[in-house]
Amino acid sequence: MSDTALEPVRLVDYRVPAFLIDTVHLDIGLDRTQTRIVATLAIRRNPASGERGPLKLDGDSLLFVEAWLDGVPLQTRDYVALPQAFTLHHTPEGSFTLTIETRLDPSANTQLMGLYRSNSAYCTQCEAEGFRRITYFLDRPDVLSVYTTRIEASFQEAPALLANGNKIEEGVLNHGRHFAVWHDPFPKPSYLFAMVAGDLAVVRDSFVTASGRHVRLEIYVEHGKESRCTYAMDALKRSMSWDEQVFGREYDLDIFMIVAVSDFNMGAMENKGLNVFNDKYVLALPETATDQDYANIEAIIAHEYFHNWTGNRITCRDWFQLCLKEGLTVFRDQEFSADQRSRPVKRISDVKTLRSQQFSEDGGPLAHPVRPEIYNEINNFYTATVYEKGAEVVRMLKALIGDEAFGRGMDLYFERHDGEAVTIEDFIACFADVSGRDLSQFMLWYRQSGTPEIRAEGVWDESGRTYALTLSQILPPTPGQPHKQPMLFPIRLGLVGTKGDLRVRLDGEPFEGLVALTEPTQSFLFSEVGEKPVPSLLRSFSAPVKLAVDLDEEALLTLLRADSDPFNRWQAAQSYALKLLLRLVKDPTTPIDPRFVEAISGILERGGDDPAFAALSLALPSEADIAREIGSDVDPQAILGARAKLRHTLGSYLGSELLRTIETMSVDGPYSPQARDAGRRSLRNVALELACANGSKAALAVAQAQFENANNMTDEMAALNTLALSGTDAGEQALLGFRERYGSDPLVIDKWMSVQAMLPHETTLARVKELMRDSAFSLHNPNRVRALIGAFSANNQTQFNRPDGEGYSFIADIILSIDPKNPQLAARLLVAFKTWRSLEAGRRALAAAALRDIAARPGLSRDVADIVQRSLA
Repeated sequence: MSDTALEPVRLVDYRVPAFLIDTVHLDIGLDRTQTRIVATLAIRRNPASGERGPLKLDGDSLLFVEAWLDGVPLQTRDYVALPQAFTLHHTPEGSFTLTIETRLDPSANTQLMGLYRSNSAYCTQCEAEGFRRITYFLDRPDVLSVYTTRIEASFQEAPALLANGNKIEEGVLNHGRHFAVWHDPFPKPSYLFAMVAGDLAVVRDSFVTASGRHVRLEIYVEHGKESRCTYAMDALKRSMSWDEQVFGREYDLDIFMIVAVSDFNMGAMENKGLNVFNDKYVLALPETATDQDYANIEAIIAHEYFHNWTGNRITCRDWFQLCLKEGLTVFRDQEFSADQRSRPVKRISDVKTLRSQQFSEDGGPLAHPVRPEIYNEINNFYTATVYEKGAEVVRMLKALIGDEAFGRGMDLYFERHDGEAVTIEDFIACFADVSGRDLSQFMLWYRQSGTPEIRAEGVWDESGRTYALTLSQILPPTPGQPHKQPMLFPIRLGLVGTKGDLRVRLDGEPFEGLVALTEPTQSFLFSEVGEKPVPSLLRSFSAPVKLAVDLDEEALLTLLRADSDPFNRWQAAQSYALKLLLRLVKDPTTPIDPRFVEAISGILERGGDDPAFAALSLALPSEADIAREIGSDVDPQAILGARAKLRHTLGSYLGSELLRTIETMSVDGPYSPQARDAGRRSLRNVALELACANGSKAALAVAQAQFENANNMTDEMAALNTLALSGTDAGEQALLGFRERYGSDPLVIDKWMSVQAMLPHETTLARVKELMRDSAFSLHNPNRVRALIGAFSANNQTQFNRPDGEGYSFIADIILSIDPKNPQLAARLLVAFKTWRSLEAGRRALAAAALRDIAARPGLSRDVADIVQRSLA
């Protein structure tokens, strides 16, 4: 096992800080290798703490220069300054000022945490514990301070000097240098500090708030990329307006800035007034960005802006409460996107993401509660459980207490806790207070890990016109939690007849569509049920659970045709396909049910009514979906074969209908990312992929023509992917042509690399290794690594899980290569092994061997050591 010592942090050990820091004055003299940081901290003992010991400040790889206490230089006997900590032995009884000077080398900071250089710009990333890489500090979320930041740099190198808050001063200095001073009047934790400096272009706009305040809006990008910011700016303005209308939240500073950088470990960061973004979530033109890129930009711009209140004005007391800002803000950005686009389509897309990412996390060795109670490395808990499942918990809360009470609860939360660092208990208490409801059982959603299973059985009494529905909750054991308590589930449901929803009664009252499950097993007796119903359970996916209900194909067809709930109509199509696919995995000679082909034909015929919904309904369950349903002894090759056979059958039987859909769903005129046109393109391209699945020369010719003539990246990429999957010379020529066409655009080349990394061909691993030698690839850039290596390990089930183990060995070597330079990136690649225990015995043994090889490497980072040790536990 690695020699990396992991000291766990536990929620039960939380103590309030012994000291508080009221104000922070930072004086930053930028230099590529010798940046000077002078931090002046106004400190006092915390009256809520009984500790009387010395002052201990966090550090990380810092070079200490000098320190002063109340303006007087400290003597070496007064303190201990180590790269990882600064200790002041004796402190004054009252308030005092501590000034510390440190030196940094931004150019050598490959971890991309703290202060580093991204191309020609200086940039910071401080969440979760990066501020301690800039200066010594109480680097924890519950220490809130008012920041004033002075930045000095060469004007030629960095004409733009940006930090949190409002700019209060700027000027010219000697020797070609200049400065700017920024002041943020709102107390914030150190993880929200930000500074950016460089030679950047800026796109400006403005927004007038509901109260009439004028806010300057600025997006900073590399020169020449200004035209790619139009959609991001539009999304920002729509986000600001929506938050005022829906949550009553108005922006509070004079300026809001976004900076797009090319080297970033995350998607974006919500630093107060100065959001820093991975450039892939800002830059977009029809020629370079897909519909999904546009949707991601809209959602992530909104997410980071919404953090201004849910994360910044109200922050989390400690990192165990991370879901309080992230899960809540994901819920808010999902609601925003649903209002901007199609709510049913958005809901289906979010659930697909939840199932593919979070359910697999819950089902493996990395499972943890929405609010963990212990962690070894906080960087490893920016997970789908915290984000996506955290959002689902907020959505369940809204369903349980109702829209009106939920709105009042949010208002109370903002009013009661503005300017504070709070806990999940503080949040839930607001909704309990306004609704008068006991939410103690609901809190189990934050404490218990794993994906619950709801089992349903129904009995129809024709003579009594009743339907008895019994629901049971199964809570499987997860790491550290072998036994679970019954949880509170909001279950939306309906009873569906041949012509649609049946009007029924529950307990003598008209049924409103929602029941609450609180016991291990509960029964509900519906009356006035005039025909044998099909239960439509978990409508709108009202709880993040697995649903076990024995519906035959005829019942699924009834739901597909007649259910009023769009989510469950989509789910019926998926469930039907999954039944077929599971049979094919067991026996590849199983004949395809012709009723399923007819159902797909019906979806195509009605596709024009809601193309985006039809596209989702036509898309077969993914290989990961099938593996998750199988659960154990998974053979990825058998799953790939089953999907290939079903796609081949659909392409063969529905060839003419698919080609007709491709033609009728074409979009005339200039490109627009709006939902209507995006939906038509989505249906067109799903139909194109199915039409080509049986090797049809006519369909492949259509794909070739689309690749050559497309006026937007969505259609071009869809055609490229289809041609590449065909394994033909035309596919290889298309890949070569695409590389030549977009060789100077890194974000487009990322797409090109991902297409190849995900090809389910035996030669793909060799192809990936060859692509690593491409001039566009760099192990130092997280986007390049995620596009190629991440796409291979996370999205290529057969080739990552090769029966010879070469996929595992390759990824293990990459992880060990990256770890010394960028531990966060290495740890995120390692998460690809999260489902290794569910594989068949041969692959399982090879994956375990690769994990043990990683664990045995001396000097692993905390990030990687934590993931590998938990994976092998």
